[in-house]
Amino acid sequence: MSSIAQLLEKAKASSSKNPKEAEGIYKQILSTASASTSNGEPPRDDEQAQSLRDQELALVRLGELYRDQKNAQGLAEVITQSRAFMSSTAKAKTAKLIRTLLDHFSAIPDSQKIQIQTLTDNIAWAKSEKRIFLKHSLETRLVALQLESRQYAPALALIDTLLTELKRLDDKMILTEVHLLESRVYRGIGNLAKAKAALTSSRTAANSIYCPPTLQAALDLQSGILHAEDKDYTTAYSYFFEAFENMSAQGVDGLEGKAGLGEGQEVKAKEGALGALKYMLLCKVMLNLPEDVNSLLTIKLALKYANMRDVESMRAIARAHQGRNLADLEKALRDYRAELSSDPTIRSHLAALYDTLLEQNLLRIVEPYSVVEIAYVAETVGQERQAVEAKLSQMILDKVFYGVLDQGRGCLLVYEKPEADNTYGAAIGTLAEVGKVVESLYAKTVRIA
Repeated sequence: MSSIAQLLEKAKASSSKNPKEAEGIYKQILSTASASTSNGEPPRDDEQAQSLRDQELALVRLGELYRDQKNAQGLAEVITQSRAFMSSTAKAKTAKLIRTLLDHFSAIPDSQKIQIQTLTDNIAWAKSEKRIFLKHSLETRLVALQLESRQYAPALALIDTLLTELKRLDDKMILTEVHLLESRVYRGIGNLAKAKAALTSSRTAANSIYCPPTLQAALDLQSGILHAEDKDYTTAYSYFFEAFENMSAQGVDGLEGKAGLGEGQEVKAKEGALGALKYMLLCKVMLNLPEDVNSLLTIKLALKYANMRDVESMRAIARAHQGRNLADLEKALRDYRAELSSDPTIRSHLAALYDTLLEQNLLRIVEPYSVVEIAYVAETVGQERQAVEAKLSQMILDKVFYGVLDQGRGCLLVYEKPEADNTYGAAIGTLAEVGKVVESLYAKTVRIA
């Protein structure tokens, strides 16, 4: 066994017990390997190949060490340090190595800012080295990070540049992923029309190539989200089910799974199979079928998720909706804040559900009365008076019921639904028929004359 191989084994053995020692050994190997390839002497081919392998292994293990230590800055320095190695190796191996190192950031919390800076620096380097494929791969990753951190304007600017270059190169795989990211960005800023158009472009590009199952699942997931935004929960459910089956088959379980794998790059998604299952349960609730939630969790693919806290949060929502109980819904939203509020899709639809339940509760309270105090309604429904007053005002304007808010007395006056008076309509109809008779008689008199 060579001395470098022995050092690698020693560093690996001490990485858990003495990380500082392991870090020093890896840096020693990298400096030794770098010196051996730049000492002015022409190395033999086998020596150079072995040196490159040692460098690559040391870089990967040093990156793993910083990942385990949650050291984002150290990992960024490793990626920068690897450029010298990447300049002397094959482009395909370069792309694989830098992707491996960048993937380690996902295990480090609050590292988005450093990731974005690292990607920006490496994109500039790839551009200067004319490594176009690596540049596109890194730019796609950067867009995904900007989307995650809600930097929509720079994400759209980078997407426009990427699409121009990719269409010229006709790279359908990356084009599919970039259009999918574009759809997500437009959905994030609330432009559903452009989000749908971008998704259509993504599907068109995907139809002309072999689309990996995880990327197809990501397309189905985005389709379901956009249909849910249109309140078409039945169609959305079918898309979510397709995505759930696909991701389960590929082993993309968690909320940090990879939902789109292209050739040489990955598009990170927040929703794995568990996320798709939550969306399926959400659709059942929004379709007023909360009783189907428990039966859905008995299917084979869903069984392993049934006892997870994310799924239990949707069960609590379904129970509250089934009982039309606003207090239970509020309790579920408080108890499972992290699981329900972190996802913008679930958060927006649960806000609509809360509004619907509040409306139903208010209707049930005011229905028996012709005059009722607003303070009493607010106390009964368990809400602040100002919020209840605003909601009642909105319901009157939307003609959910008929009434007037008497703010002077602090009362709500409820009226019976007015019956439509057809007298005017019948009179207009009669006049129209009389007009036809007169015109007919006039035409006959003209002919006789």
